[in-house]
Amino acid sequence: MVSRSYSNLLDLANGAADQAPAPAALGALRRRLPRVVTTSGLIDDSPASPSTPPRPRTIVVANQLPIKSHRPASPDEPWTFSWDEDSLLRHLHHSSPTSMEFIYIGCLRDDIPPADQDAVAQALLETHNCVPAFLPPDIAAKYYHGFCKQHLWPLFHYMLPLSPDLGGRFDRGMWQAYVSANKIFADKVLEVINPDDDFVWVHDYHLVVLPTFLRKRFNRIKLGFFLHSPFPSSEIYKTLPVREELLRALLNSDLIGFHTFDYARHFLSCCGRMLGLSYESKRGHVCLEYYGRTVSIKILPVGVHMEQLKTVLALPETEAKVAELMEMYSGKGRVVMLGVDDMDIFKGISLKLLAMEELLRQHPEWRGKLVLVQVANPARGRGKDVAEVQAETYAMVQRINQVYGGPGYEPVVLIDEPLQFYERVAYYVIAEVCLVTAVRDGMNLIPYEYIVSRQCNENLDRMLRQGKPEEKKSMLVVSEFIGCSPSLSGAIRVNPWNIEAVADAMETALVLPEPEKRLRHDKHFRYVTTHDVGYWATSFLQDLRRTCEDHAQRRCWGIGFGLRFRVVSLDLTFRKLSLENILMAYRRAKTRAILLDYDGTLMPQAINKSPSAESVRILNSLCRDKNNEVYLCSGYDRRTLHEWFPCENLGLAAEHGYFLRCKRDAEWKTCITAADCSWKQIAEPVMCLYRETTDGSTIEERETVLVWSYEDADPDFGSCQAKELVDHLESVLANEPVSVKTTPHSVEVKPQGVSKGLVARRMLASMQERGQCPDFVLCIGDDKSDEDMFQLIATAACGESLASKAEVFACTVGRKPSKAKYYLDDAAEVVRLMQGLSYVSEELALANHRDVDEDSSLDVWE
Repeated sequence: MVSRSYSNLLDLANGAADQAPAPAALGALRRRLPRVVTTSGLIDDSPASPSTPPRPRTIVVANQLPIKSHRPASPDEPWTFSWDEDSLLRHLHHSSPTSMEFIYIGCLRDDIPPADQDAVAQALLETHNCVPAFLPPDIAAKYYHGFCKQHLWPLFHYMLPLSPDLGGRFDRGMWQAYVSANKIFADKVLEVINPDDDFVWVHDYHLVVLPTFLRKRFNRIKLGFFLHSPFPSSEIYKTLPVREELLRALLNSDLIGFHTFDYARHFLSCCGRMLGLSYESKRGHVCLEYYGRTVSIKILPVGVHMEQLKTVLALPETEAKVAELMEMYSGKGRVVMLGVDDMDIFKGISLKLLAMEELLRQHPEWRGKLVLVQVANPARGRGKDVAEVQAETYAMVQRINQVYGGPGYEPVVLIDEPLQFYERVAYYVIAEVCLVTAVRDGMNLIPYEYIVSRQCNENLDRMLRQGKPEEKKSMLVVSEFIGCSPSLSGAIRVNPWNIEAVADAMETALVLPEPEKRLRHDKHFRYVTTHDVGYWATSFLQDLRRTCEDHAQRRCWGIGFGLRFRVVSLDLTFRKLSLENILMAYRRAKTRAILLDYDGTLMPQAINKSPSAESVRILNSLCRDKNNEVYLCSGYDRRTLHEWFPCENLGLAAEHGYFLRCKRDAEWKTCITAADCSWKQIAEPVMCLYRETTDGSTIEERETVLVWSYEDADPDFGSCQAKELVDHLESVLANEPVSVKTTPHSVEVKPQGVSKGLVARRMLASMQERGQCPDFVLCIGDDKSDEDMFQLIATAACGESLASKAEVFACTVGRKPSKAKYYLDDAAEVVRLMQGLSYVSEELALANHRDVDEDSSLDVWE
């Protein structure tokens, strides 16, 4: 689909935008083609005549489609398909507003022969709004069972690949297959997307790099990503060889969702430690600024599909299964505890069995009465670790039953075959306690399903002899390490590794007074019903729509190669400073004012802060031009600046402008009334305290400024300490005439009223007094302290200080939100620009010298 958000105009010109012909049915999905080219570079995609606004669509992309495939009985018959009503993706359709249309993209569970793939794709698109992604067998195996299950899934669950037996070493071939598979998914999205209207919602760790492929093709695509697994701490995540590629891919989304704050916090920590990005909260929304784009973070656990559970509870087969189980257990005086887990290494089945064994050992009164029913679903992965978990589980069950069982009684019942959903719900209904002891899990909806099932309905209430709604009860023992744990405040939370504590929790759940059980159940049921899957989906899509509101008002272009690709998004009026344009303006000007920051502008951030010989030469060259007034404004002290810059006509502003000097032989003046620095006796001991408790931090004392720097400290701890230090300083210095400012990696205390904007005002006012109103103003800086300069030269307040047709260039270093209208990428570009200006000055000086020589020759001749 050709769109105004398409990023590669060369491909657009040669027709590569739609090289692969889409199936005929895609015509209905791809709503309309662009109509008219209106302005250079923009394509008007509006319909030719007024029409009904298009129905909003969300393209949902996941590893698997919410579809069940049915093989044909004979080769001549077609494949048939039905919805998988247990799939979370299918629940989105049922739970979201009817005005929202969903298109699903993903793989099928069955291998479709290549000869049938076109027909299957056509049928799924027409009947189910699904677009299947067919992966070649070699890529599919390395992508899913290889990189996803052997690398990402263990790592995201905190397992380090310490040996080949524990996760395995990083395999570059599996990584390449993972990238190739994501590219195939991206191609399927491109077949159906209308990027100016549609939303794309990508799900889970199988498709982490997909956002990069989509953002590269459509810079303004409306893209959300939700991670259904945990996100590990930075110390775990940084062991991944492709850590930066995955982080940058996720940041190509507009909205990134996590189940819990812990997972989001770990992700943000990784972005800070590995990419140097910081986050902030804007009106309750956590955001990252990434090359001018705002990437929002969403923290919201997924919920269950309430209507589906109510429907299943009312099924006759569910009631029949409940009656059967009641006769099997309750009829014999048994109390049922239930566990439902996948048979994998992170679900903690063996720890649960050990706790059951400990409970029976410590409490003989429960022998012959208590039964743990453990439903073990087939593992989604495969390999040696799965086989080991199965063998260990079978051995433990056999041992416990042999030691504590008896005729007609088995304390542990292991169900290791898939159950129908109604059968699982029936077990929920009869279980007094539900146990979830996973050592690490993304969300785990088993506790939610259990709570809703225990609420039952009228028919089941009669079977269970529950007369009133307030008599409903349930008890949960849940691991601290699963995503749903924070939202279940009435559950008994346990460390699954502490076997004795889990056994005590199980016993507590059994003997807790009935009124307490009812109160806990009621609290949980209210939460689960109000935070169901519909609430989750609606909230996510609303936040995605809010995050993407300003896409049309931004200029976007892509930079970087491969998976390091990212999009720069800036205001329409914010553009790169053109060397050619500024040189022409500089050449035309008669009187020029130049204001420069130093650290991060003329000099890149580095350990050695002293200027290079080239920087000094450039400043000398500019200062020799009699038409120039040049000021260097820095936070360094005046002695340091005097030694670093031996330039005769260079104006210096030290300590952010507190000290001013127009020439080298002039006296230093203060921009405000001389400050009383007695406040240092209060502030310095406070800073020393934080220096001693923050390894890597330093204190720098200048004449009127105190700086606490944590540039070499741990970034998270340093940032946390900086916030505490600011609060501490503001409280102890409340009655002092100083201001406490934060900059990247430092906290500064300086006299009130001092700013670089005041330096710019003084400079222009001084020029005006001499009758030199500049017709060229250049101001360059890189951090927040320079924004005062940008604001001043852009306002009308200094208009009378400038020539009537003055050309003003306020330029920030780095592509970021700024009051400046121009930007340069880095300090190297600033130096190249200043070199160009110095060459123009030297060229003009040489030309003037020649003119003077010619005039002198004429005088002599005459």
